[in-house]
Amino acid sequence: MKFVGISGSSGFLGSHLRNTLSLEKDKYTIIDLDKDAFQNIDILDELVKSCDIIFHFAAIIRHENQDFIYNENLRIADFLISSLEKVNRPIKLVFSSSIQEGIPTSYGKAKRIIRSKFEIWADKSKNQFCTLIIPNLFGPFAKPYYNSFIATFSHQIINFEKPNVNSDNIIPLLYVDDLIKNLITFIFQKEFKKYKIIQAELDISVKAVLKELYYFKDEYIDKGIIPELKCKFSVQLFNTFRSYIAYDQFFPRIYKSHEDHRGNFVELIRLGTGGQVSFSTTKPGVTRGDHFHTRKIERFSVIQGKAKIEIKRYGQSEKMTFYLDGDIPSYIDIPVWHYHNLINIGTETLYTIFWINETFNPLDADTYY
Repeated sequence: MKFVGISGSSGFLGSHLRNTLSLEKDKYTIIDLDKDAFQNIDILDELVKSCDIIFHFAAIIRHENQDFIYNENLRIADFLISSLEKVNRPIKLVFSSSIQEGIPTSYGKAKRIIRSKFEIWADKSKNQFCTLIIPNLFGPFAKPYYNSFIATFSHQIINFEKPNVNSDNIIPLLYVDDLIKNLITFIFQKEFKKYKIIQAELDISVKAVLKELYYFKDEYIDKGIIPELKCKFSVQLFNTFRSYIAYDQFFPRIYKSHEDHRGNFVELIRLGTGGQVSFSTTKPGVTRGDHFHTRKIERFSVIQGKAKIEIKRYGQSEKMTFYLDGDIPSYIDIPVWHYHNLINIGTETLYTIFWINETFNPLDADTYY
C-alpha cells in the first residue's frame, strides 16, 4: 500500500490523478492536501507525515492581480516545505511545473523559484525530488478560461459563443490521461532525476483545433452523428469536447420513429466514418424487405423473436433460407445483388438491429424491389 499525497487534488490535474488511483484501492491510499491544509500548518503537518510520496499540483494559474499569483504560489510552496522539514522522514516529492517556466510572467517566475526551493530542501534532506516540465494539458473537466484554451473553446462553441483566436500559434499538447500514466510510475521508483521534460503528444495550430471542435459541434450537437475520429488525438479531443455539454439539458434525445402496418423502424445512429445503425419491430407474420442493393454492406442482427431471412441472387432462382432466434442472438450479412427479406415467423414482435455502411439517401437509395 502506497500513501499518496496530492496537493490541488480538486483541480484539473490533481482530480484526474486522484480518480485514477482510486480505481485501485488495494494499492493506494490517497491523502488530500486540500486548501484548508494550506491555511493551517498543523493540519498540513499531520497529512504530510503519512505520505510516501507527494504530488504538488496546487497553484494559482490565473488571477486579475499578478502579484497575488506570484506571492500565493510561493506561500503554498513554503507551507509545504515547512511541513516536510518538520516531518523529517523519507518522502518523495514530484512538482508539476510548466513550459511557462521560461516566460517572464508572475506564474512563470513563481514556478522557477519554487523549483529552486524544492531542490534545496531535497539536497538538504536527501529526499527524492523531481520537477516535471509539462506541456499544454487538455482533457475532460478542465476549467474554461483557466486551465486550457481547448476547455474555453469547447465551452464557448457548445454555448453558442464565438471563440476568439488572438494568434494561430503551434501548441504542444498532451492529454491528461497520458500524463497520469507517467506520474504513476514515480510512485514505485526508488530514485529519479531532479528534472524531467514531459514530451507533448503532438504539436498543432490553434485554428486546427478550433476547426475540429466546430466539426464536432456540427456533427454531434447539431446532427446527432458520431463524428469520424481518425486518430488517438481526435478521440481525446472529442471526449474533452463532450465533457462541456450540459447533459441534464441535452439528453435524452428523441428518435424519429417510422411506423406502419408492419411495425416500426428507427434510425439509432449515424457515424462520421459512414453508415448507420437502425432497429425495427416486425409484427408476427409480416415480411420486410424484398429488395437488393448493388453496393451497400448490410448486417441483420436478431435480438428478440424468431425470424426467417430469404436471400436470392439477382437473375437466379435458387433461394437460401436462414433462421435466426433472439434466444441465440445471431446475424447474417447481406451480399450485394441479392434480394433479401425478413419474415417474423414467431408469435411475438420481432426485434432486429441493422447496420449499413452508408447513411440513407433518398436521392440515391441503391434499393431495387
